[in-house]
Amino acid sequence: MNRILVIPSIDIKNRKTVRVVQGIPELNCPRYGDDPVEMAMLWRSENAKLIHIVDFDSSHEHSHKNYDIIEEICNSVIIPVEMGGGISSLEEAETLFGLGVFRIVVGTLAFENRKEFLKIFEKYGPQKLAAAIDVIDDEVVIRGRKIKTGIRPQDYGKQLAEIGVKRFVVTDIKKNGMLMGPNIELSIEIAKATGAKVTVSGGVRNFRDLLDIQEALEYGLDSVIVGRALYENKFPCQKIWRVAESSIL
Repeated sequence: MNRILVIPSIDIKNRKTVRVVQGIPELNCPRYGDDPVEMAMLWRSENAKLIHIVDFDSSHEHSHKNYDIIEEICNSVIIPVEMGGGISSLEEAETLFGLGVFRIVVGTLAFENRKEFLKIFEKYGPQKLAAAIDVIDDEVVIRGRKIKTGIRPQDYGKQLAEIGVKRFVVTDIKKNGMLMGPNIELSIEIAKATGAKVTVSGGVRNFRDLLDIQEALEYGLDSVIVGRALYENKFPCQKIWRVAESSIL
């Protein structure tokens, strides 16, 4: 039986690990320290199969000041690392892959500069690139989750699926970091509309939420990014990622 892949998130701002609430990186994580490299090594020691990094300095300020940290993370763990946040050109994508990143997650670029997005997609293909769909009130948002686009996430997903995108990272911003439960219905709708695989992001609060996502495997939901609930040890049991199928990468 296939299992969902549980992916710990490391959110970086000003070279430190931060906690993100509704898309805003503002709270430190003193329980585990603020060193992103140490966090990556901790999750690897817990037998995580994949690590998700969000670079908020790149996303909000287009700064590359965290790139050396991202490279160190990639060199410090033997599992794949995916990274999202502010990727705006083929050149930046090439740089990140050169640092050791396994897969990039592209958001704003796919909406604002489809031509450049296609350059990246045509060079690296669907296994190395996922599209982020950030949503507020059933509307796609971009630019660090600040600008509303006027397009429904299902319709936007269809546009990108027609290009050949085969994986979406779907985040309900209002649930992000709130421990209110994930918006599984939204992810299912996007998976059905696109025929692609979906990584659920935002809102996971406990082990029951993971089981609910597990029940949606048949629709194409095969993985989940978890941040705050892992940092605050909300799970009575975290064994689900220890038996995750590596083949769903």
